[in-house]
Amino acid sequence: MGNEQKLIKIGSRLLILSIFLILGSCKDEEKTIDEKEEGNTVYASDVIPFFNHWKLILGDGSNAGIAKNFLHKDFLYTANDDSGNWVVFKAPNGGDTHGTSNNTRTELAQIKKWYPASADDKLSATLKVMNVSLTGDARVAASYSVVVGQIHSADGHENEPLKIFYKKFPGHNKGSVFWHYEINTEGDDNSRRWDYSTAVWGHDFSVVGRDKNSYPKESKDGIALGEEFSYEIQVKNGIMHLKFTSGEHETKTFTKNLIESQYSTSSDFPKQTQDLFVPIGQDGVERTNAYAGEGCFFKLGSYNQTNGKSPKVNKNWCSGAETHGGDIQKQYADGNYAEVWFKKASIQVSDSAVSNEGYFAKND
Repeated sequence: MGNEQKLIKIGSRLLILSIFLILGSCKDEEKTIDEKEEGNTVYASDVIPFFNHWKLILGDGSNAGIAKNFLHKDFLYTANDDSGNWVVFKAPNGGDTHGTSNNTRTELAQIKKWYPASADDKLSATLKVMNVSLTGDARVAASYSVVVGQIHSADGHENEPLKIFYKKFPGHNKGSVFWHYEINTEGDDNSRRWDYSTAVWGHDFSVVGRDKNSYPKESKDGIALGEEFSYEIQVKNGIMHLKFTSGEHETKTFTKNLIESQYSTSSDFPKQTQDLFVPIGQDGVERTNAYAGEGCFFKLGSYNQTNGKSPKVNKNWCSGAETHGGDIQKQYADGNYAEVWFKKASIQVSDSAVSNEGYFAKND
């Protein structure tokens, strides 16, 4: 072999070696980048470190369990703005639901339950609502709304002594915050249950449009999308204490007895109930001891109250909104979802609280 051929062969080997080294270097660099990104992942449980107290229900109806170090690109993830990190809860108008509900949710459900008469339990949160459905029937009270915090019963009819709502009509700059008490219906027929709504800032649940696409006058003291507010719920010795705060609004406080009913006879029905619920057959009365003797638990997240069911089914709760046949990405693309960001939250659980596993066994 001549010197010239040897040089060509050596050059070829060096070229192959160089290519191998370059490719190897790229692989190492990509691995380092991947590891770096994984190391910098901010989980929901990093932002609000109390996820060991909850199981997470997702917008597809599934139970993700205790969701420490968990994210889901469609339903639960983290975001950042000038004020810091947030946990994002997102739920479409239409999809698979959890238990017997008409509505989708991405929501934490407490793994312990407590009894109102002996309770000393507390939940607080700071949040902002970023989106509610852009479609729905304006005559339907639940349209364009999301529940951001709850007390739920694990026993009996599994009714809800508290739901905290945010609602904003399309075209309005500001929405409303209000809270509901749902009666714990006497007897076996829970279809006759009803809610009573109390305004915090803006309107209550009963303020609706005259027809499908007309909206009531906008409230002057409402809350805008993206505007922070906080709630605090404490149940102690049978009394529910609520406190709502916002930087630009008056602090509001309320109390409600959970173990002695205000609604045990039809003569106790408030006008709101007579106007909204009685005409559609939701005219039950409450047990005299209300939620006494029933295990209750907190919920927190985005429980979308707008759905695709026809208002002919129920004119208060069935919105007839766009669901794109359950296609989540299409709903997200054109604003048919509820999205709530939480910046901080805390929970206090009394020593008397017990396992809530029975609720999940019935509803998962």
